Amino acid sequence: MLFTETFSEFYSKVKLSLEDGTFAKLTLAKTIGNTDLMNIYVRPILDENRLKLELKFKFQREELFEIHTIDSAFPRLLEFINNPFLSAILFTTEFDLTYKLNKKRAVSVIEQFPSFTHASPVILEYLESKN
Repeated sequence: MLFTETFSEFYSKVKLSLEDGTFAKLTLAKTIGNTDLMNIYVRPILDENRLKLELKFKFQREELFEIHTIDSAFPRLLEFINNPFLSAILFTTEFDLTYKLNKKRAVSVIEQFPSFTHASPVILEYLESKN
């Protein structure tokens, strides 16, 4: 089953939080069964004064990193929705947004109070440099 449309809607909120300076972090979690890949952590970085995303793949015994543009990170993350991850959590300073698949693979998106009071320092630095 493809989750392109629902995850695309969720990812649009990720992009908006990057643009408006409220992004704190993004995490893919809750795996199906016992997998070697445990989490994917996404954080913004500046690469030659361009805002990009660093994807940190947390395995049981190692960590791997990839750098992507904001747009190219979407298909890379989409590969892991439902295989092996059942949830993605966007943390912003305005809300936490959880994209979740249940056992029947029905999608729900839940907004909760924010866990973070400060946006990523990289986002703030990037937005300040644009002004």
